[in-house]
Amino acid sequence: MNSKKRIAVINYDNCNFEKCGNYLCEKVCPVNRTGKKCIIHEELKKPTISEEQCIGCEICQNKCPFEAISIINIMINLGEPIHSFGKNSFRLHGLPVPKENSVIGLVGRNGIGKTTITKILSGNIIPNLGQKNEEKENAQNKVIEYYRGKKEQEFFKKLYSNGTTIAVKPQNIEAIKPIGTVRELLTKVDEKKELENIAKELQIENILDREASKLSGGEFQKIAIAATALKKADIYFFDEPTSFLDIRERLRVAKFIRKISENSTVLVVEHDLILLDYLSDYVHLIYGKPKVYGFVSQIKTTREGINDYLEGFSREENYKFREYEINFYSTIKTETPGKKEKIIEWPQLKKKLGEFELTIEQNKIQKNEIVGIIGPNGIGKTTFMKILAGEIKSDNTEIQQKVKISYKPQYITYTGEKTVQELFEGTNLEEIKTTLLKPLELEPLLEKKAKTLSGGEFQRLSIAICLSKKANVYLLDEPSAYLDVEQRLAVGKLIRNYIDVKNCSAIIIDHDLTFMDYVSDKIMVFTGEPTKHGKATGPFKINEGMNHLLKYLDITVRRDKDTKRPRINKYDSVLDREQKKGNKYYE
Repeated sequence: MNSKKRIAVINYDNCNFEKCGNYLCEKVCPVNRTGKKCIIHEELKKPTISEEQCIGCEICQNKCPFEAISIINIMINLGEPIHSFGKNSFRLHGLPVPKENSVIGLVGRNGIGKTTITKILSGNIIPNLGQKNEEKENAQNKVIEYYRGKKEQEFFKKLYSNGTTIAVKPQNIEAIKPIGTVRELLTKVDEKKELENIAKELQIENILDREASKLSGGEFQKIAIAATALKKADIYFFDEPTSFLDIRERLRVAKFIRKISENSTVLVVEHDLILLDYLSDYVHLIYGKPKVYGFVSQIKTTREGINDYLEGFSREENYKFREYEINFYSTIKTETPGKKEKIIEWPQLKKKLGEFELTIEQNKIQKNEIVGIIGPNGIGKTTFMKILAGEIKSDNTEIQQKVKISYKPQYITYTGEKTVQELFEGTNLEEIKTTLLKPLELEPLLEKKAKTLSGGEFQRLSIAICLSKKANVYLLDEPSAYLDVEQRLAVGKLIRNYIDVKNCSAIIIDHDLTFMDYVSDKIMVFTGEPTKHGKATGPFKINEGMNHLLKYLDITVRRDKDTKRPRINKYDSVLDREQKKGNKYYE
């Protein structure tokens, strides 16, 4: 096999051969011009590309007005695909190997094969080895033969003979339509007869008799995790288990998943790096190009794997899969000397909503500051943001100054008929293409109807719409939701640059501590008793604010000596005890 391999993928949802100029890709292909057949089509059907004939010039990719074509020149021997979704479609190379009594983390972008891996290892997809799909029994035998002499062979033998039992917590829990109470739902799947114990560990005892359909996203996430853990299984898959959860609940879930691994194998897909680092023993990197191809690295220790991912270089394969490094050196904030201009301030604010009471200390935010808001769910963070946005009023006073506010709420939906491009009417589209749409990878989506976008796509669109408006203060509630690791850090970098260039400020609510560490200059801390009372203090300098929060959560965080990314110390470890003794919960 040649050292350089061509991958040609067509996004057929974007391909429009009539509007592009009647198969423009075929006309501009230099191989076609020599009389050979590289890009061809059947009558009134979409084109296909021969990877054997393709010379990797990328002309068709660059000329396609709908950005439907991806031509990738690979300088690494990927081998044949483990699974392909068809000609000129996504293909996956390699698989992680389940490891007994361990938590294996999968690190990679959305659309790069993590969910496909989960389906293959759980038996829901039989890998076709890049060939045409065959009858079930024959396809299974081919997989077993393919892995002859390797650990994977024994795994698939057991899997296909029903000797391995699998339990899966899916990524998209919103698609689950529960019927009945939580207790009824969990009793049906309770193969271990441990419902009461697991409910206590996850602190869901008080919602067992509620209707499952009326739970919040965070509550239902924990129910989905409990339902998975109650099954008797050899291997447990948890696909994005911390979505919708606050920092305290993420730590609870992480400890719970680690406990499961004491007697079973666990695989986890997680985009919150600080949590992935905390709960995983080993990781596999999955790199490539979203919706085009994914390649699974060799197994790595968690620290080594996450650091390699941030560097963009996998040493075992000697392969640079990203042109730039993601580093946290710039996140170690130092106070700039000199007095800053105040941009917004508020007196002490009070708000009562039903039985819940919120008190916010008097304070202000200065120009060119990004203030992160952290704390548990149900503690008043969104209520405070809505007061600043003018959507609700405080009970005791009003905020007097008139500043322009642009607000991205926590829950974002759109049911209209407009395309992505039409939602930017009234803005300088060419300018925001450069400043917002390109960094957020939204340009290929401009012709799509906004209501058809995925959760991650619509999140990025909502961030772009918020930032495209002229404002003094930008309010963003949970901008990292649905985003993968790289997208989260890209959003952080974008917001940082945007605030500096526009000479304005931003306030961000989020639960991903890595993201908040990366983007924030200062921190507001919300503490109290969720759904009963909350108190907001700060903004503090980031070290002081994080110290307040982590002391409240009873955890300590150190920085990795190489990448400077934040890492949670193991509870009651030497470092944990030393930092607590010195009241340095955030080093």
